[in-house]
Amino acid sequence: LQGVDIEEDSIRVYDDAEYFANIIGYTGKASAEELEALEEEGYDDYSTDAIIGKSGVEQLMETQLRGQDGSEEVVVDRLGKILDINENSKVDPVAGNDVYLSIDKDLQKVVYDVLEQKIAGILVENIVNTKTFEYVEGMDTAEIKTPIYDVYYALIENSVLDIGHFSAEDATTLEQTVYSLFQQRQSQVFSEIGSELTSENPTAFQDLSEEMQEYQQYIVSDFLIQDTGILSEGAIDVSDSVYKAWQNGTISLKEFLTYAAGENWIDISRFSAEGEYLDSSEVYSALADYLTESLSDDEGFSKIIYKYMLQSDIISGTQLCLLLYDQGVLESDETTYNALASGSMRAYDFMINKISNLEITPAQLALDPCSGSVVITDVKTGETLACVTYPGYDNNRLANTMDSSYYNQLNSGTSRPFYNRATQEETAPGSTFKMVSATAALEEGIVNADTTFYCDGQFSEVEPSPRCWVYPNGHGSLNAVHAIENSCNVYFYNVGYQLGMDSDGNYDSNLGTDRLAKYAEMLGRGEKSGLEIDEASPQISNEYSIQSAIGQGNNNFTVSQLNRYITAVANSGTVYDLTLVDRITDSGGSLLRDNEAEVVRTLDDISSSTWDQLHQGMELMVSSHATFSGLDFSMAGKTGTAQQNELHPDHALFVGYAPADSPEISIAVRIV
Repeated sequence: LQGVDIEEDSIRVYDDAEYFANIIGYTGKASAEELEALEEEGYDDYSTDAIIGKSGVEQLMETQLRGQDGSEEVVVDRLGKILDINENSKVDPVAGNDVYLSIDKDLQKVVYDVLEQKIAGILVENIVNTKTFEYVEGMDTAEIKTPIYDVYYALIENSVLDIGHFSAEDATTLEQTVYSLFQQRQSQVFSEIGSELTSENPTAFQDLSEEMQEYQQYIVSDFLIQDTGILSEGAIDVSDSVYKAWQNGTISLKEFLTYAAGENWIDISRFSAEGEYLDSSEVYSALADYLTESLSDDEGFSKIIYKYMLQSDIISGTQLCLLLYDQGVLESDETTYNALASGSMRAYDFMINKISNLEITPAQLALDPCSGSVVITDVKTGETLACVTYPGYDNNRLANTMDSSYYNQLNSGTSRPFYNRATQEETAPGSTFKMVSATAALEEGIVNADTTFYCDGQFSEVEPSPRCWVYPNGHGSLNAVHAIENSCNVYFYNVGYQLGMDSDGNYDSNLGTDRLAKYAEMLGRGEKSGLEIDEASPQISNEYSIQSAIGQGNNNFTVSQLNRYITAVANSGTVYDLTLVDRITDSGGSLLRDNEAEVVRTLDDISSSTWDQLHQGMELMVSSHATFSGLDFSMAGKTGTAQQNELHPDHALFVGYAPADSPEISIAVRIV
């Protein structure tokens, strides 16, 4: 056809995308900065429109995976129409190399699915049929629950429902109804905010309702500072008494913004063309008008309005559940829809069912817990067999032609799927650290196989006295093996205390943390795991040796680093730099590189007796725990919990290996 050219092109296609996206990454058009970096490395033959790896293995192995472009000489007219092709000039393209990973595809998929199911199960167990949950000072974090109204609101907050479509031309009757209610409430909210911004006697922040506090906090922190830069964070004097008063809630929003205008903390040019000609009162007045106008279509602000509409029963959980069908989030189910609409099915029961069946996933809701990670390694080779982070994402929608709306949804969502939790998320290891502490105690001669410490539920050598997790009960007298089996905090408090004893019998916390750090480093916890993709740096605790001995202090490790350590425990002292890469071949299949995990060190100085006690304690821990009953093989392991803060449930961890008597694989798991 005249004017039509047919060209052959290639695209990246990623099978089973969500399982592997955080490992493989995706490709995209190279930026000027990326081309400059490649040129500095000696790769100066990239075209300005080159497609390169943007993250993960795609980025790591970019120069291996890329081929060579083909070329031919053509003659064109001034409009670009091809008049002639020089057939003798044609140079065929050359395919790049192939990179094979050590990942077991089937294992990776099964682990991801099981992890998602377990997270959903924990989430469902914690949901209660209430509007709110009141935290009581001193409450055990295990008692913290998720009210069902938080689940309903999560459908809006995390963009499971598209609130922008409520006002679309093709909106359903229910969408239109909800939007009409929103408009009414939005008008009331803006009227209340306007009154506060113009009142001669505005209300101090601390005296406002919780709802109005959230609106004002959003206006300052999210809208003015983060989103628009109108309130310049760099210009604010954080030592200023008025700024501190705002932070403490003792002054009003009007007082704060009026003062900010006078101090030139506000960038007038971002909202007024007359900026430099306005005095401070005029700046404030212009800003107040701008806020009311701009916030009317600000999605983040609108979501807060929906939150309090839900809490005030202006809209209902049932309506939001029905909207999941209206917007196609859930497949059409007339029976369930009618049951919800008629009231014969409660919205609470509906949501519990949909989460349990993974029709609504933890990733979509982004509530506690909504994420987790698992790393599984061959203990004899250091090859990584699974490196799972949940939630994943569809990297097909980011490669080739970028799906911008999908990218923005992922990037703004609170479940953070781009964040590789296996290699980048650091938390305290909790009791999974106790094998390090036991090794230090046994090798430093603090204890031997027969040494026991008595646990009555509390360690009384220091004030305040830390408690064991079984308090007010106790474990009684335990040696190292049974302390690992029972995860006795008091035993390991004693270890941290004794490791800190100097030659004069005085307790020195720094001495204790130095000794713990020595063995943590020996077991590979002082370095990154070796995995080729981006990984956060580990932190071995350097404070509070008593707490550090149970994996608290300021210990922080990724799951990949926990796996590297437990691999060394499983194989009795061989510390690997873990690897994801199995081999590299050319496009014809000829081997270019047969990759193996590097042995960093072997811990020959640690006695066989120490290894035996670690292994025995971990085997007993698994065999005495009902969770592991029914396994077809023997296993050794150690559970752990780590506190995030008083208002959130603890993180759950597990490290282990199997079979116990002849280890083949090691595993590290964390659910957050």
